[in-house]
Amino acid sequence: MKDMGAPAVMGLAKKSKKKRRREPNPNFGPPLKCANRLKEIMTRHYFLSRYAEGARPVAWVTSGAPVELLRPFDFYTIYPENHGALCGAQRLGPELCSVAEEHGYNQDLCSYARIDLGHFLSGKTPVGRLPRPDILFASNNICQTVAYWYRVLAHQLKIPFLLFDTPYNFEEISANDITYMVSQLEEMIPVLEEVSRKRFNNRRFEEIMLLARDSSFAWGEVLATMKTEPAPMTIFDAFIHLAPIVSLRGLPVTLDYYQTLLNELRQRVDRGIGAIKNERKRLMWDNIAIWYKVRDFSNLFAEQGMNFVTATYTNAWAETISNMDTDKPLESMARTYSLVVLNNNLNHRLGLMERLIKEYRVDGLVIHSAKSCKPYSVGQYDLKRLLMDRLRVPSVVIDADITDFRAYSEEQTRTRLEAFFEGMED
Repeated sequence: MKDMGAPAVMGLAKKSKKKRRREPNPNFGPPLKCANRLKEIMTRHYFLSRYAEGARPVAWVTSGAPVELLRPFDFYTIYPENHGALCGAQRLGPELCSVAEEHGYNQDLCSYARIDLGHFLSGKTPVGRLPRPDILFASNNICQTVAYWYRVLAHQLKIPFLLFDTPYNFEEISANDITYMVSQLEEMIPVLEEVSRKRFNNRRFEEIMLLARDSSFAWGEVLATMKTEPAPMTIFDAFIHLAPIVSLRGLPVTLDYYQTLLNELRQRVDRGIGAIKNERKRLMWDNIAIWYKVRDFSNLFAEQGMNFVTATYTNAWAETISNMDTDKPLESMARTYSLVVLNNNLNHRLGLMERLIKEYRVDGLVIHSAKSCKPYSVGQYDLKRLLMDRLRVPSVVIDADITDFRAYSEEQTRTRLEAFFEGMED
């Protein structure tokens, strides 16, 4: 099925769709050739997932969980947050969120969680179907909501739930914190062996860690190409090309894909090909993408000659990977996953944003205050003020939600952005 069935069905799907001819946008450079390869990889991933039940153990995983621990047991991994982003991009967020709300889940709850619960309750998904999990695997290094969300699913499905609990980094991760996290990872191994019916293979685990590390390094190099003026791609491109490092981390296809993408971007840099044709201003994005507005914002900012060249969100999958090594694998994994931006104090985030602004020569900052993601949105107005005081970087706050466009006001956003555009010209 992997070698013949998936490509055949993908080919038929392409033929069955009417080709919509899009006129090239005069504000953009040539599209990335890698986009077609990315689509093939992610389509294949979701297609094959339909047949994973019974053939392989299945795990539903949060984006911040140490998935490398699952790979030696041959788990087929599904990321509900990635699936939520896909639903958001296809404007299905309110529909699936409403299903969860009808069952008593509040509208203030993370819309990724509401989409996933809505999918669980209704079976609706743009990818056909998702496989039933044998285990749920989460880490609260991104937020506490994932713990409660996955507990609900574990209770309903009557399956094991593993939570990797990462102490919050108020100042510095201590030796006791590392010991605590390592002991959790060690205790998970017998559970994973029981569910998968496979013994833990330490050598295979170390190979996967190196694959994951090299893939994240390659992703970091992809992002670093945007330090060039003009930048060879935009953060809106990066939001899409982020999918493999989130959903397929630790697999060879991810490293192969990012090496191919990196080669294409370096060729564009050598030839002076920019993502937009008139890059006058360089911007930074803070927080998760507004998935249902990615294309609209891409066009709007390109019309103004403004290119987003860095983001705290896309940087998260490259920021801590240097901690991962195979000398002390579980200890290095604990450091890698506990030091991510959302498990860190605001001073760390301020320092990170200052560094990115300087390294990428950023002229302005757009802050997405996401109703769904309180851990990411807390403190943003303080960060905005401090960055203005220290670096004199003009900024604007957009109130929205990552997938639920009922929380988005087009009028209010347009008014704020028009003022921001005017201020950038002063």
